[in-house]
Amino acid sequence: MRGGLWMVIAAVAWCLSVPAAAPAQKAQTPFYMSIKASKARMRTGPGREFPAIWLYQRSGLPVRVLMVYREWRKVEDPDGAQGWIQANLLSETRTGFVMGTVAELLESPRFGAKLLWRAAPGVVGRVSKCARGWCWFDVMGRSGYVEVNRIWGVDRDEVIR
Repeated sequence: MRGGLWMVIAAVAWCLSVPAAAPAQKAQTPFYMSIKASKARMRTGPGREFPAIWLYQRSGLPVRVLMVYREWRKVEDPDGAQGWIQANLLSETRTGFVMGTVAELLESPRFGAKLLWRAAPGVVGRVSKCARGWCWFDVMGRSGYVEVNRIWGVDRDEVIR
């Protein structure tokens, strides 16, 4: 009996000393990534045996990662479709997707700044330097500041350096 009690105590102590990886991953979601591959299948579950429901042929498209399971990520796209994509088909490169109407890219992050470019709905660009409701948005070398609420792929209060 005495040896069994010590084994239980040792097992509990060991469990408490091992960092819990799963809750840490769960606490970090949701977060944004982008599609890296030229073709990426979204599936109904986390495995190749699950049926594909979408075939993405647009690298750079931002996705919101909702869940992490081994080498799979449950994601949501700008239209709200959800499913599973292999992690190796995704990139940590931050991108944004112009939503609604034409977005104005401005010289500085303030209303009334000089207009540099306009981006049509559906345009995808790289996102950086986000703060106080504005992000630097680069579409193949044509760039400027855009209001965060004009693009999908960045949270309103998110800061990106």
